[in-house]
Amino acid sequence: MAEASNAQQSITVSELEPSDELAWDAFVRAASTGTFFHLSGWKRVIEKAFGHKTFYLVAKRGTDICGVLPLTQVKSIFFGNSLISNAFCVHGGIVAPEIEVRARLREEAVRIGRKRNVEWIEFRSEGDGQPNWQRRENLYVTFRRALAPDVETNLKAIPHTRRRMVRVATDNGLTSEVDDDVQRLHHIYAYSVRQLGTPVFSRNYFRLLNETFGEDCNIVTVLHKSQPIASVMSFYFRDEVMTYYGGGLSEARTLAGNDFMYWEVMRRACERGVRIFDFGRSKINTGPYHFKRTWGFKPTPLSYEYYLLRSAEIPEVNPLNPKYRLAINLWRNLPLSVTKAIGPAIVGAIG
Repeated sequence: MAEASNAQQSITVSELEPSDELAWDAFVRAASTGTFFHLSGWKRVIEKAFGHKTFYLVAKRGTDICGVLPLTQVKSIFFGNSLISNAFCVHGGIVAPEIEVRARLREEAVRIGRKRNVEWIEFRSEGDGQPNWQRRENLYVTFRRALAPDVETNLKAIPHTRRRMVRVATDNGLTSEVDDDVQRLHHIYAYSVRQLGTPVFSRNYFRLLNETFGEDCNIVTVLHKSQPIASVMSFYFRDEVMTYYGGGLSEARTLAGNDFMYWEVMRRACERGVRIFDFGRSKINTGPYHFKRTWGFKPTPLSYEYYLLRSAEIPEVNPLNPKYRLAINLWRNLPLSVTKAIGPAIVGAIG
């Protein structure tokens, strides 16, 4: 009778209160569609690092959470005014098992979007084919693979060419260590994305991620003769690890430092009992896309949803858009100190 009574209770949708954060995270971790990027900690990170307005919507039946939707408004004179779930993340969208709950959360997202005068709403999730929502495909893929329970089996599962590079890195004397500070990661990452023509995040953003997610946020740095040459920040969620922000200096390329870096994350994750290795998102037919395939990972397409309010078409805010080609080429030639100084303001406006 209690279950029937609870099912008949009306659904309420409100914004997340600090007192509900633990319950929100427990719901996300238990839900099959929940991801690391749905955790409530992103709200604090995004607000403090970028100053964006967030709307973390929680649906309840009585006092029980039955659905969540993290939303971030990203407003820029260059890149438009949008409502994203979730900004700066690979995944997002609604987490709710019931159709009725998902519908209520969608309705509230559209209401907020209209009120905030946004041009489009973006859910970084597969979605369920709702009318008036458009889907973007053939842009991003993700790479995931099961890990064996022992390190040696995982090493043998890597294709010969990449496994040889891991051996070369070991012969070159490379070592790795877990970093408690983001300083080395930020410098290396800033160099790496500058080479790609992409603006870098602030060091404060990396610090907030590290502090907010604790043991679920892990930095592995590769050293050559005690000097850092590559570094990566990875996220742990349930029984998975995802490499997220990583890069290497020029030395890393000649010493096989990047191969060694990803292997070290895989090795350490295996020893931690992790069952799934997620190489993260890449754009189709880019350098990172082809690099990940050489590790024996098969791409899985990602599909994102869009609801257009004041925009006539799905936005193309990504480096593959030809209109950004000149800016990308100019960025590659700027001094690293300049890209560190002005990059955070640019990347924060993209989402």
